[in-house]
Amino acid sequence: MSAPVQLFDAPGPRGRAQQRVAAVVLALLAAVVLAAILWKLGERGNLTAAKWAPLVSPVVWRSYIVPGLINTLYAAAISIVLAGVLGLLLGVGRLSQLAPVRWVCATFVEFFRAVPVLVMMLLSFWGYLALDAVPGAYLPLAGTVTGLTLYNACVIAELIRSGVHGLPKGQAEAGLSVGLTPGQTLRSIQLPQALTAMLPALVGQLVVILKDTALGYQITYAELLRQGERIGSAYGNIVLALIVVAVLFIVLNYSLTSLAQWIEQRLSRRGRVAGGAQAADPTLGVDADPVAAGPAPGPGAGPGRG
Repeated sequence: MSAPVQLFDAPGPRGRAQQRVAAVVLALLAAVVLAAILWKLGERGNLTAAKWAPLVSPVVWRSYIVPGLINTLYAAAISIVLAGVLGLLLGVGRLSQLAPVRWVCATFVEFFRAVPVLVMMLLSFWGYLALDAVPGAYLPLAGTVTGLTLYNACVIAELIRSGVHGLPKGQAEAGLSVGLTPGQTLRSIQLPQALTAMLPALVGQLVVILKDTALGYQITYAELLRQGERIGSAYGNIVLALIVVAVLFIVLNYSLTSLAQWIEQRLSRRGRVAGGAQAADPTLGVDADPVAAGPAPGPGAGPGRG
């Protein structure tokens, strides 16, 4: 089991102390700013019980918040799957031994990574509408998913490529030395290790996908942010509705990040167990060749005899 890829140097005692001090200072500043905002909102009557009341009403949750939450998760789930598959294909393509494949994948990645997600959503929405390629009821969803998929697939492809390039060269040399082709070495040795090493960054990108579903607001997709705006328009409490939406997004993103940390710990623990077993018995995973090794020595055979 190879050592995990280090993305940055671990801080020393002084660095950790400085990080703790900076964290405390930033937390205090955030608390002061939040208190000032709440004070101003309270002065203007935005935090009264009458404005909070609709947000705890079952009707509002059933008609606005829950449908918006479902639509957000639905668009994010589709985009995550499609972006993951397309990103893996593009990442492998950028590492291909065939120059035309590398050029095509690199052009695709660089182009769509440079275009803002919202622009891709708008172009997709109007493109589907002009071509009459998607039923009208699904146009906002299709535009949102297309924009998220194209952009995030390119980012995932770059993460995979950088993860493979960050592996020790001995990994590829070991695969080639046992007779694997470069493609087989990439698929069976390098990609699994790169995906494990880049898992935190990959899950961070999934969090970005979940948050960016809010951009579907611009093409009338009824996700969580748009539903919060509708609550504010209907009940005159837009500030409180957006606060509730922000809290829901925080809970969703924190849950996804916690799941990623759990998966990473499981993979790290499995790697340590495998490494410990290999250290205890170096012959594990080594295929013996009885022909090359020759016949086993008979009784009494040993150094100095014969």
